[in-house]
Amino acid sequence: MPIMFDIIINPVSANGGSLKVLKTIESVLKEKNIPYEVHESKFHGHTIEIMRELNKKDQLQVILMGGDGTFSEALTGIENFDSVVVGFIPCGSGNDYAKAAKIPNEPKVALDRILANNIGFADFIEMPSRRSINCAGAGMDVDVLVKYDTVRGLKGKARYYFALFYTLLHLKFHKVRFTIDGITEEKNVFLITVANGTCIGGGMPISPESDPFDGLFNVVYINEIPKRKVLPLLLKFLKGKHIFEPCTSVIKANEVKIEILDEGKVEIDGEVLDQRILECKLISNKLRIFK
Repeated sequence: MPIMFDIIINPVSANGGSLKVLKTIESVLKEKNIPYEVHESKFHGHTIEIMRELNKKDQLQVILMGGDGTFSEALTGIENFDSVVVGFIPCGSGNDYAKAAKIPNEPKVALDRILANNIGFADFIEMPSRRSINCAGAGMDVDVLVKYDTVRGLKGKARYYFALFYTLLHLKFHKVRFTIDGITEEKNVFLITVANGTCIGGGMPISPESDPFDGLFNVVYINEIPKRKVLPLLLKFLKGKHIFEPCTSVIKANEVKIEILDEGKVEIDGEVLDQRILECKLISNKLRIFK
């Protein structure tokens, strides 16, 4: 049994629902006489700082409470992978990485898995200034996230789906250049995603065949198609059937460079970044997690 847990929580995850989950987690830890310390992330990027400071310990057992963004920031803050083991308790609005990694959504069940102390390795995506635990990409999904940030009066999946349908009504394709395993292509795409996990947007299976433990990521891209075919494609997309369409390519790889050649932006684990290049490398056998 670990000597102590450090809990990093995003208190605004799930509109504050993470704090309710924290009470449940604390009650179990107190009942079992397991010492812990809680660290609240108070601003964007704070989780990176918290993890970086905690990682100065010789041994660190961390419980992350939040969504993909919190997990991504914590991963980015790790400087000494040999001294840290990470556990996840999903408390976000989408919890897409948790789905791919088969982490239970029920907090007590997720905590029981952590307390069982079974440790294994999980893959992640390394980039020059960030790390991604789930997905990074460009195209339509980024346009949806940009619109999502402007939507008021809706929450959770309703807010995401409103942004999605708005984006489809004002659809634009993006010109990209990408290099996979030394082969470079330029295309107009509906979207392109580097997927360690399987889903985006709270359960949309963008890469249903991805496995965050297999040592590879899937590069999924959908070529430009006639706009009349977008809605039928979307219906297949919602079921993960788009990967079987002629307009879709899925390539397993461990390195890819994507350059956005128009005004588009990129996203990393649901966070939109005003940059035009993604350089991604799959890292295995480095991040230790409670499985």
